[in-house]
Amino acid sequence: MSITAERKTELIGEYATEKGDTGSPEVQVAILSERINNLTEHLKTHQKDFHSRRGLLMMVGLRRRLLDYLRTKKANRYEQLIQRLGLRR
Repeated sequence: MSITAERKTELIGEYATEKGDTGSPEVQVAILSERINNLTEHLKTHQKDFHSRRGLLMMVGLRRRLLDYLRTKKANRYEQLIQRLGLRR
């Protein structure tokens, strides 16, 4: 359900805005999206895992708040990010 350290490092390298960047909204949203996708796959086989479902909903809400922040501050970075991640909005 969680992501490996190698995958996390790969995502940080791919979405970082500058060298050494680990906390920008783009990186945070990319890591959350990976965790959300993994947890969604887990819940497809374990439908009654309500504790994990709650965690999923919290992650989706956090990702939504980060995307809203990015949209209000830097609209062009927001548009690029959702296209790269393949999100609907």
